[in-house]
Amino acid sequence: MHDDAHAALGPAGIWTFAFDAHPAGLVREAAAEIEELGYGAIWFGEAFGRESFGQAWLLLSATRRLTVASGIANIAFRDPIAAATATRTLGDAFPGRYLLGLGGHRVDDTVHHLDGYPMPARGRAVHTMRAYLDSMDAVPEHGPRPDPAPRRVLAALGPKMLGLAAERTWGAHSYFVPVEHTAHARRIMGPEAFLGVELAVVLDTDAARARELATAHVAMYIESAPHQLANVRRLGFGDDDVLGGPSERLVDAIVAHGDIDEIRRRVEEHLQAGADHVAVQVLTASPTDLPLRQWRELAPALTTLGTRRHERKAEALPSHRA
Repeated sequence: MHDDAHAALGPAGIWTFAFDAHPAGLVREAAAEIEELGYGAIWFGEAFGRESFGQAWLLLSATRRLTVASGIANIAFRDPIAAATATRTLGDAFPGRYLLGLGGHRVDDTVHHLDGYPMPARGRAVHTMRAYLDSMDAVPEHGPRPDPAPRRVLAALGPKMLGLAAERTWGAHSYFVPVEHTAHARRIMGPEAFLGVELAVVLDTDAARARELATAHVAMYIESAPHQLANVRRLGFGDDDVLGGPSERLVDAIVAHGDIDEIRRRVEEHLQAGADHVAVQVLTASPTDLPLRQWRELAPALTTLGTRRHERKAEALPSHRA
């Protein structure tokens, strides 16, 4: 049913936070070039820059074919009614091209200490996300019904959230994960659910410089994102890997660094492990700069990759989809 949607995304896309630092005109130009380079999707995060649905409209209006995916729209930032109606609006205006990724921190104080908004009980991320989806689904429909209906995925790392993603949405979007997690996620979700994986990369043949950038990226998440730390520990990385700075083993598992062939190889590993699509986040010494050179250099190698979707379906793995 969703094979056309998988094909539209293609094997590789771009993931970036960098749009927030640039004026709308430059963002439009960059999005149009990403499309012309052959990438199947643009994924973008949401923090304290542009609001997610507004950013999506900006990117969709600047392109004609590719998928624009929120990676993710933070459920702490908006009521489910707002999320549902904004999704319908984008689905109606840009049929089949908007992918809503949902996730975030409604169950901790990451956001709410800034605005005083009441904080729900801690430690119930899956319960909270299920309730959020229920609330979105309950919003009455007025006006045109988008055709096709906009797709949704969940930011998912642990087995329970991965299961919810397969049960209630098109699939999952994973971030900051090694290839082992991709294989684990595919086993949990079964062959049908979509799995879009973010992969951080450093395109630099200077090994010391590349590893320095990669290490800084991994250290930031290990030190500031408890859910990411918990996930790498769940995958078998211990104190030697996370205390006092990330180990080389952990850095190399999370970030692909080196030449174009090395980055292509890692993308292929995720696809072979069960990813339907890999969104490459290029790391540079200036995180707010648009890495146009790297996107251009990587495009011929990444946009020609294939996937194992049809082979996987033929293997008839157990599925947890409703």
